[in-house]
Amino acid sequence: MEVKTREITPEKALQRLEALCARSEQSPADVETKLRRWGVGERARETIVKQLRESGFLDERRYARAYVHDKHMFNGWGRMKIANVLRLKAIHQKYIDEALEQINTDSEADTLLKLLRAKQRTIAGREPRKQRDALLRYAASRGFTLDQALAALDRL
Repeated sequence: MEVKTREITPEKALQRLEALCARSEQSPADVETKLRRWGVGERARETIVKQLRESGFLDERRYARAYVHDKHMFNGWGRMKIANVLRLKAIHQKYIDEALEQINTDSEADTLLKLLRAKQRTIAGREPRKQRDALLRYAASRGFTLDQALAALDRL
């Protein structure tokens, strides 16, 4: 349930969003959500989003690249999870595909191996089959494919 805060003028909303977008990348869906929460009307929302795009504050391609980089490097997410979240944020598929290309396959495999080693320490003592299943589920929850998970388990 969205909580509606006090309404602000479209001009003030544009100023706030310009400042926000200057500090960090924002998706168009996030901007729309903020505008709705601030009580900005539909026409004004469309105008503000258009102005932000034209002035370079809002760029789906740039957002997708930054999101992929951050979620892979800092959160250890795999391609599948990143792509799903970007789709939920209404990012165009071609921008998602472009951004995912920046993930190095070796880097992705190393990240998964490191995550699985850490997880393995937390589930030590279980019978080997249950431990393997738990690690496979964990890898899937982090957005890695079954093939990637099995290859990483072979390396463990």
